Amino acid sequence: MRSIAVLGFAALLSAADARAQPSNVEAVANTTGPDRQMILEQGARREGSLLLYTTGTQIKPLIDRFEQKYPYVRIELARASSADTARKVIEEYRAGFDKVDAFELASHGLVVPRDEGILQPFRSPEQAAFAADAVEPGRHWVVVRESYTGIGFNTKLLPPERAPKTYVALLDPQWRGRMAISGVTTTAVNWVGTMLIAQGLDFVRKLGTQNIRVYNLTGRALANLMTAGEVMLSPTIYNSHVAASAEKGAPLGWFAPGPVPVTDSGVAIARKAPHPHAAMLFVDFLMSKEGGALYRELGYDSPRSDGAGASAGGKLERLYLTNRPNYIREYEDWAKLYQDVFVRRRI
Repeated sequence: MRSIAVLGFAALLSAADARAQPSNVEAVANTTGPDRQMILEQGARREGSLLLYTTGTQIKPLIDRFEQKYPYVRIELARASSADTARKVIEEYRAGFDKVDAFELASHGLVVPRDEGILQPFRSPEQAAFAADAVEPGRHWVVVRESYTGIGFNTKLLPPERAPKTYVALLDPQWRGRMAISGVTTTAVNWVGTMLIAQGLDFVRKLGTQNIRVYNLTGRALANLMTAGEVMLSPTIYNSHVAASAEKGAPLGWFAPGPVPVTDSGVAIARKAPHPHAAMLFVDFLMSKEGGALYRELGYDSPRSDGAGASAGGKLERLYLTNRPNYIREYEDWAKLYQDVFVRRRI
């Protein structure tokens, strides 16, 4: 009888412990309190793995460090572009295939999954170190790495003291026919949106009369052309590309001419994540000071306010365009304006 009583008491303790543990994704993603880390680690040990949807190879050093820190969690990667990933996860959820745990993705690729109810709002103690604008208003994602589009130029062809340093300066007649922009859709359209927000429609149309060349190349490729001297000046050059190339001796300079659009990657959790504890541990790590420093080593900036990974970011007025409440509708309007003012004008 005593053994039965002991077993019964143990069962009650086990049940109480189970009730104390978050039992679903929403609860895990919003766990707080002094035992939060212990709860996440214990749950992650049971889960043993997580599936991450991401875009490229730049995250590998962070994954390696995470797996060193938590050797009982194995990360499986599925790589695709942000747009393809968004399309894929929507199709999966509609088909009842709920395998993804977390995302490290350009935030424009997270907007539609958010609107489809695929992303789970979450809380992390690391959030206190982040700029408020870097946190999606509904807490569906937090930006963990970023770079900025500004004015880049070839310092051999254009000395820094002569280069335009503001958006308004781009209207100077001396730059007519001497500028180029990246025609990659997101870069070009977000740049036009930034011009519209910062300077207004009349300014954008005046800028269109400057006979700006459109290269259907990425910002990185355009920076390479600038290094080679084929392009002298562009207002769609990323600070991260200039910094990386200048360190190797490339004749490149960069200015922030005013509010600059942020190109970023955000971290998010799937609403039906099979491994929510491991996913939250990973989110915490990417948001951590250590994570920010690792992103900096890869050439990016961090929105953290404590300097982890920060370089140019602390000095800039940043526009997190995807956090705007009507971003999708605005993006469509900006895309039409870009075509009308900068593409069709040249046809």
